[in-house]
Amino acid sequence: MSQTPPDTSANLGHLRLERPSEGVALLTLDNPGMRNAMSDEMTSSWAAAIDQLAADTTLRAVVVTGEGSAFCSGGNTSWIASEPDASVDHLRRRMLPFYRAWLSIRQLEVPTIAAVNGPAIGAGLCLALACDIRYAAAGAKLGMPFNKLGMHAGMAGTWLLPQVVGPAHARDLLLTGRVVEADEALRLGMVSRVVDPDGFLDEVLATAAGIAATAPIASRLTKIALADGGHADFDAALQWEALAQPVTLATADLQEGIRAAQEKRTPEFRGH
Repeated sequence: MSQTPPDTSANLGHLRLERPSEGVALLTLDNPGMRNAMSDEMTSSWAAAIDQLAADTTLRAVVVTGEGSAFCSGGNTSWIASEPDASVDHLRRRMLPFYRAWLSIRQLEVPTIAAVNGPAIGAGLCLALACDIRYAAAGAKLGMPFNKLGMHAGMAGTWLLPQVVGPAHARDLLLTGRVVEADEALRLGMVSRVVDPDGFLDEVLATAAGIAATAPIASRLTKIALADGGHADFDAALQWEALAQPVTLATADLQEGIRAAQEKRTPEFRGH
């Protein structure tokens, strides 16, 4: 018998958590007046929402997007500008929990998708890069102009960006601070697909629903296999797969998948 998902739909401070289809959660950054900047209220809501999703055994995929015309304009830097005499240690004690709160999405065991509906700038791009997959609406702009603002990159930008686009492109983008259009982001490998803005979120949610319909154990093990740049070397990949594939071969989902293929129907995976 399938599990009934808990009612996780909620309006949080500057954040919405919805369940648009079975197994799929949609997190919408909801501070459009500030182009979805990461306010203190949004940050607290985000951490609470991720904790809630991590405990949801029915969860199969997560989509993150922004309300209005922007995905996320980054961290709310007004408090930094208002404390010109703050010590490095004071700022560090504030920034590190902020980074960890937003990057906690990396701890979710299910696939995550950033639906970049508009500008993803600075820490906003870091959030998108922390997701497993990124799709962009045509016309969206992405970049890390930290140096142009007089500050070093934060929120793991110097680690996440090279992981996604490679070190050469990362040097170009971080040192120049230039912001790229969605089409160039696609060429750089920063996003996997550029979609027309009309129906953009519906298309991303349909993709998430497709992921949610795959075998959950196989999906989670695949995410682990590909994490942090993947395996150390070829033999490490073989050793991992020689264990991970037999784990899935011993599941009821494997038997269901084979039966469904033989019967030419959609499989109903249960995660066991």
